[in-house]
Amino acid sequence: MRRVATAGVVTALAGTGILAGAGGAAAATPATATTVAHSSHVVTKAAEPRGKVVANGGLWVHQDANTTSKRLNLLSQGAVVALQCKKAGQNVDGNKLWYRLGAGKPGWVAARYVQNLAAVPYCK
Repeated sequence: MRRVATAGVVTALAGTGILAGAGGAAAATPATATTVAHSSHVVTKAAEPRGKVVANGGLWVHQDANTTSKRLNLLSQGAVVALQCKKAGQNVDGNKLWYRLGAGKPGWVAARYVQNLAAVPYCK
């Protein structure tokens, strides 16, 4: 049953131009999109924007958009992380924006110490 479902998804993707090359089922989707199959149709979701930690010594991930909230994790300098959205929070060295981590990771990081590699939307 699983083999039939996979073949159906590959066939559906081949018709959309998402699959490329002669690799057939092994061909990769574009690095900037995630493809999800739902019963009879295929949905392509844009990848979350990413940011690079530029803080010397790393950057603390906080529970809320301020430095007094609980510390959840320490990101190393140079780490590239998914960013879900941004909002105004505590001012850190002249920058009041904070990024909510993406990819299912909890927490917020001060935008002052993250070089965004793509536009990050405001949180809703």
